[in-house]
Amino acid sequence: MKTAKDMAKENDLPEEMENVEMPDEGTAQKEADRPGNEEGILEQLEQKLAASNDKYLRLSAEFDNYRKRTLKERMELTKTAGEQILSGILPVVDNLERALDSMKKTDNVQAIREGIELIYASFRDFLAQNGVKEIRCDHEEFDTDFHEAVTKIPAPSKELKGKVVDCIQKGYLLNDKVMRFAKVVVGE
Repeated sequence: MKTAKDMAKENDLPEEMENVEMPDEGTAQKEADRPGNEEGILEQLEQKLAASNDKYLRLSAEFDNYRKRTLKERMELTKTAGEQILSGILPVVDNLERALDSMKKTDNVQAIREGIELIYASFRDFLAQNGVKEIRCDHEEFDTDFHEAVTKIPAPSKELKGKVVDCIQKGYLLNDKVMRFAKVVVGE
């Protein structure tokens, strides 16, 4: 029988391995051949399997609960985000109602115009605070990333060739992503 020292020298193992006692191969075989030991090993494996199945079921249930909770939180976040935006629009609606009431009571067109312009400015400020920007288009180079060409017309001058001649409907960006393309007339 080979000793650990002999095996270490044969396999070029470090000296620390020389003092390790190797179990007798026959002893390990005899333990596995015992009739009562197979049932013990089988019982241990069944316990490990049951523990693994239990762990898997708990982990699966925990993940399912996590998924449901995050879905519910996401839905609530969407609802509250809409609520915040709508509550920001309410002052503009109040101002529009006041303007309509004042239009019934006065004939001063200049005062009504100034009031409407103030309401429009406050609404534009509200949009800017929420990340909405207007897409510039008058006399800009035609860009398919921001503009939608409705029609082409002969350019009134050479400088307007390939550029936007008229804006039919304004376009808007929300946090640098196109919400609505600007509908434009392009000179050719």
